[in-house]
This record gives sequence, C-alpha cells and structure tokens, in this order.
Amino acid sequence: MDTASMRDGNAIADRVEIEALRGEFTDAVMMHDYDRLASLFTEDGAVRIPDVGAAAVGRAAVRAGVERMQGMWELFVQAAHPGTIRLEGDVASGRAYLWEFGRTRDGASHRNYGVYHDRYRRTRDGWRFTERTYEIRYVDAEAVTGAASTVPDHAAG
Repeated sequence: MDTASMRDGNAIADRVEIEALRGEFTDAVMMHDYDRLASLFTEDGAVRIPDVGAAAVGRAAVRAGVERMQGMWELFVQAAHPGTIRLEGDVASGRAYLWEFGRTRDGASHRNYGVYHDRYRRTRDGWRFTERTYEIRYVDAEAVTGAASTVPDHAAG
C-alpha cells in the first residue's frame, strides 16, 4: 500500500473514532453515565456553554458540571447529528449539531438547536475531547407536554 493510501486509511479510521467519541458523549449524557462522560475528555479538557455562562475545566469539573445540569431536568432528550471533522495529525477540530428538548423539575420547558464546536486530541487511550463549546442557535420555551418513559433504562453495558 502506498503512503497516500495509508494516510487515507488512517484518516478514515480517525474520522470513525472521532464520530464514535461524539456518539459516546451523547449516550453518556442520555444514560446519566457521568464517569464515562468524563473519561471522554483529556485531563485538562473543557466544556463551555457561553450562552448560559457555564464552563468546566478538567475531568472532575466536567463530570460534576454535567451531573449538576442533568439533575435540573425532569425530562431531557439530546439528539446529535454529524458535522465536520478536520484532521491535523494528532489533533483535530469539528462540529456536531444538536437538538435538545426537555422539562426542568420546576416545570419550565425548553427546546433548542445548537452546535458543538469541538477540539480533539489523540491520546494513548484513543481520541478525546480537549474542548467542547456549545453554541445555542435557537431556543423555544413552548410547553413540552409529553411524559418521561417509565420503562427502565436498558443500558448496553
């Protein structure tokens, strides 16, 4: 195999791994698996949501911040959609698109569409987030009238 093909093969593998990382993030949020979520970041990784003045730097802070925010919701759904990935050796950047809705424990409803602006780094454990910044593009406070499922989670282990 020539060098160009190996690079292309490596780039494809890197893109698949980064997309899997982004999928793991959404799954960890939805399954309330905060330890797994924190492990998806580098030790100095950060989550930022400038629109609400939230920021957490470091795995412990990311874990605590996401758990605290999720604790405010009676019902929360996040759906992620693939975006771009730009590879630059052992670092990369990208975007993922989000649709979220839910109802907080105090009864307020919320829907939003947003963009994650991501930075990634290859580590000995695979690709990890170094930064995930959430830009909210649209917000709607119309009542979410549905009910949360009473069926137990069926985590895939």
